[in-house]
Amino acid sequence: MVFKKEEYQQRVVRTKQLMQEKGIDLLIISHPANMNYLTGYDGWSFYVHQCVLVSLTQDEPVWIGRGMDANGAEITSFLAPENILQYADDYVHSLVKHPMNFVTDFIRQQGWDRMSIGVEMDQFYFTHRSYVELEKGLPNASFKDANALVNWVRVIKSDAEIEMMKRAGEIAVKVMETAYRTIRPGVRECDAAAEIVRAEYAGTVNFGGDYPAIVPLIMAGEATKTPHLTWSDKPFVRDEAVLLELAGAYKHYHAPIARTMFLGKEPPELMKDTAKVVIDGLRETLAMIRPGVTAESVEAAWRKAISHSTIVKESRLGYSIGVNYPPDWGEHTISIRPGDLTVLEPNMALHLIPGIWYEDVGFEIDASIYITETGYELFYDFPLETYLVK
Repeated sequence: MVFKKEEYQQRVVRTKQLMQEKGIDLLIISHPANMNYLTGYDGWSFYVHQCVLVSLTQDEPVWIGRGMDANGAEITSFLAPENILQYADDYVHSLVKHPMNFVTDFIRQQGWDRMSIGVEMDQFYFTHRSYVELEKGLPNASFKDANALVNWVRVIKSDAEIEMMKRAGEIAVKVMETAYRTIRPGVRECDAAAEIVRAEYAGTVNFGGDYPAIVPLIMAGEATKTPHLTWSDKPFVRDEAVLLELAGAYKHYHAPIARTMFLGKEPPELMKDTAKVVIDGLRETLAMIRPGVTAESVEAAWRKAISHSTIVKESRLGYSIGVNYPPDWGEHTISIRPGDLTVLEPNMALHLIPGIWYEDVGFEIDASIYITETGYELFYDFPLETYLVK
């Protein structure tokens, strides 16, 4: 296990408290990050149906998954063997039965079938078929949307979790240094991506890395006018920009890092002007972050800091981060944008990424931080500037 058993138990207690507040008796968790957070379970098994059940009437959660993954639950989780349940392999990719049939059978056996049941209705690994089978198998239950319930329990990290993210930050520095060292005119994007991934996995001399929830995002030349593209097999070209959105990850805890490179002596004026406004604006915004301010007010400070320019950022400024699995390292709780009145508290972790994308060129820079008792701290110290390859 990554953390002490007592920490997992405290997380379960906090989850049950929130369940009671929302009138939920039984919680069905399918999101792998939430399963990991509550039990420690860690395996690349989320391509098949699996879940963790949290009942107000039972102290310990129950893991339910494919038979071949049950030993993985014994190795990585704090759960007692009797709370690790496995379904037979003929449930997998079957047209006549479904793993949720096994789940509903167990729920009925426990006498939980007339309870108020919370499910994660809007997340990547809970399918429409899963919900249909739950409703069909538990006709006397009432279902509630508990989509981000555990996510909000996760939003304030323990000191041990912050330490994991600091280690991820050290890896993030190594990853971006590798990108800076590797990306040159004539080098293929795929070859640079291979070196970046190697750095992500290798980590530091003191601790190894992990696979991030998002693959390296590398946008070069024309691709810089949009985010979220991956590498190609084309070579990098002189006098073009390269946007990088990467991460360090340790035990699935993330520290994203985004920077902009220019493969030439002099970036275009639009890019230079944008970089100055965005970097100055990010620094000014960071300076006001402390406990007690709202996510909305952080975004308002950002807009005020860049108000002297013509730059407009329609998308959110950032979001909360922590433990996660593919396809996203965002925590799906705090969004730094108008209307989010979440009050920042110590040990919340945020990724501020003011990306700007024009028709001709883009610019990205970021800061991964956590809130302290008096302000904030960076998960890594890396220059806030455009890196020039002259």
